[in-house]
Amino acid sequence: MTDLKMSVIVPVYNEADYIGETLDSIIHQNFESYEIIVINNGSTDNSLEIINEKLSKSDLPHKIISKSNNGVGSARNLGIDESNGEYIVFVDGDDYIHPNHLSLLYNAGYDFSLIQLVKNYNGEIISKPHFYDEKVLSTAEFIRLELNMKIPFNFVQLSYKRDIIVNNNLRFNLDVNYGEDTEFALKALIYGENIKISNETTYFYVQHPSSLSSSSRLKRFDFICVLDNLADFYTKQGYTELSRLIHTSRIPKAIFGNMNYLFYNGCDYDKVINRMEELSLFEKLSHYRGDLKFSLKIKLFLFSPKLYYKLWRKFKNSI
Repeated sequence: MTDLKMSVIVPVYNEADYIGETLDSIIHQNFESYEIIVINNGSTDNSLEIINEKLSKSDLPHKIISKSNNGVGSARNLGIDESNGEYIVFVDGDDYIHPNHLSLLYNAGYDFSLIQLVKNYNGEIISKPHFYDEKVLSTAEFIRLELNMKIPFNFVQLSYKRDIIVNNNLRFNLDVNYGEDTEFALKALIYGENIKISNETTYFYVQHPSSLSSSSRLKRFDFICVLDNLADFYTKQGYTELSRLIHTSRIPKAIFGNMNYLFYNGCDYDKVINRMEELSLFEKLSHYRGDLKFSLKIKLFLFSPKLYYKLWRKFKNSI
């Protein structure tokens, strides 16, 4: 099966309520020459039964692999190891894709291709796709846009040339629980040259009511460590400008964005501030260089976190 054009990797952990629709959307693509690789990541519900039922009725090449659950990154890594396609695509086990998803993501001659994503909550679309003026971007320019947070981006929007992933031994980082997917994509992109862009929305990211505890939400700050590691990676690859952008733009914006997210979702002020102090995030915020309005927000916060919080409570997103 070395002539397959695409491999679709689907990690699944207790997705019985969704995996049927997910697989239906992958099976019914207007594209030929692709395989489906489902990694059952230690599910304890009847996900595996549904997976077997759906794929047993399909003529598509497929693999169903069951393993113990040690993180979604581990499942995706196994999927990469088992893949045979020219390009790799990732679809999460509770999301779904449009019938032309793979046809738009397969573009021979390009290292990566990109489609648009929207979020779905309770059957309703709650976000807007990002439209590009360009049909092709260099990977370096795309990375710069992401590091400056000029574009919304999720790693599942891309198709990845398999040779780039395999030849550079790229895998999902198993030591982190938040942001390992963004790290994977931003590392992979540096080894390519170009991205074919489509403004068609073909990936539907399904959001569920959050059941995470306050302490679990605080793990969002672990993404800063991921970004620090990414900066070191870029420096070693000789991309010092991109490393600088991480420290002067991406990290401060990630800190501030996650902090406001935690406040918005009712996390205790003292717990948020204490966690930021533990990770030395105040010092990292001071490295921001860029937009004057955002700089003033950071300066106000650094001057008096409590004052900023009181103003934020009063005015929410207006400050």
